[in-house]
Amino acid sequence: MQNTVIWYIHGKGGSAEEANRLRPLFDSCAVQGLSYPGDAPWEAVPCIRARYQALRGQYGAVVLIANSIGAYFAMLALESSPPEKTFLISPVVDMERLIADMMRQDGVTESELQRRGSIPASCGEMLSWRYLCYAREHPLRWHAPTQILYGEHDVLTAPDTISHFAMRAGAHLTVMPGGEHWFHTPEQLAFLDRWLVRGMEKG
Repeated sequence: MQNTVIWYIHGKGGSAEEANRLRPLFDSCAVQGLSYPGDAPWEAVPCIRARYQALRGQYGAVVLIANSIGAYFAMLALESSPPEKTFLISPVVDMERLIADMMRQDGVTESELQRRGSIPASCGEMLSWRYLCYAREHPLRWHAPTQILYGEHDVLTAPDTISHFAMRAGAHLTVMPGGEHWFHTPEQLAFLDRWLVRGMEKG
C-alpha cells in the first residue's frame, strides 16, 4: 500500500478523470479523483467528508489538490480535520461575495431573490436564495498548511479577496502573471505542474 494519496477534487463541470494528468507528476504516490454529486454544498460536502474519512483509514497521509468551487466544497467539508498538505487552484474563497457580485451585475435585489427562490443570471449561473443563505451561515474557517495558485486575470475572485483569505488562513499565495481562473493553456498547465511539484518537494 502506498503511504500517501494525492486526492484531486474538480471544479464545476469537471470530473474525477482529471486526476489522471497528475499521475506522471507523483508516480511514487497513489492518485485518486473524486466526483461529487450536484453543484450545491449541501450535496457535495457530505460526499467529500465521507470519502476523506475512508482515505484516512487507507493511507498514512492525504494530500488534497482541489480546483475552483471544488476547493470551496473541500474547505467546508474538511475544516475540522484538514489534510497534511493542501493545494488549492483558483479557489472560491468568498461565496457570499461572489453571489452578491452576480446579483449586483444583474440588478437583482435580495428581496426579489428571496421571493422568487432562484433567478437565472446573465453569466449562465443560477442565483439561489438558499445558496446565499448557506454561504452566510457557513463562512470558511480554514487554517491548514495550504498552497494557493491564483491567476492574475481570475474573473471570479478579486485580488483583495484572495490575498485577505490567504492571510487569514496562513496560506502561501502564488500568482501566475497572465493566468486565468481556468488553467488550461499549455503555458498555464506547465506553470501549474511546476507549482505542484515544488510544493510537494518542500515537504
